[in-house]
Order: sequence, then C-alpha cells, then structure tokens
Amino acid sequence: MPIELPFTHFLTPANIASFLIAVNFISLATFGIDKMLAEAGPRGSVRRISEARLLQLAFFGGIVGAYAGRALFRHKTRKQPFSAHLHKVAVLQLVLLGVGCWYVFIAA
Repeated sequence: MPIELPFTHFLTPANIASFLIAVNFISLATFGIDKMLAEAGPRGSVRRISEARLLQLAFFGGIVGAYAGRALFRHKTRKQPFSAHLHKVAVLQLVLLGVGCWYVFIAA
C-alpha cells in the first residue's frame, strides 16, 4: 500500500515536467553566465559562480542543462574534479530514475 504524503497532489506529471524544464534552463544559463564572468577579467577580479552551485543545479534536476551548457559554452570541460562530480550526479540520477520506474511500473 503506497504512503500518501500531504504534498503528493502537487506531483503531477505536468508539474514535474515544468520543474525539470525550468531547472535545466537555469542550469544552462548559469553555465553561460559563469563562462562570461570567467572571460570578463583577470582571475579574482570578478565574483564567479561556484562549482558547488553548478553541481547543486545539476543535482536538483538540471543535469541535462549542465551537460548542454558545458558543450555549448565549452566551460568546465577540462576540470577533472568537477567533471568527475558531474558524472557522479548523472549516474546517481540514472539509478534513482531506474528505481523509481521499477517501483511505479513493476513493484506497484
């Protein structure tokens, strides 16, 4: 028997899709803004968007936008620690998606 949480009526497919579109657009735009700030001046002269913030956006659903932003703006492509963390976020999301699909379509 599934557990009914008080906020589940907000979790409609349309709301989830809207959220994912918005967070991916924000993630893509954030990579572009950070690239622009990186090219704006010498190192340390401009306050940049932290790698932690970029990873947070990817973690909370913006992974597609993060990868698109990396490719489109050629930003953070050679930073190995950042790339490894981004790949870990992608793998985690794929695993969670698989578990969610299993739960919805097979276990229920």
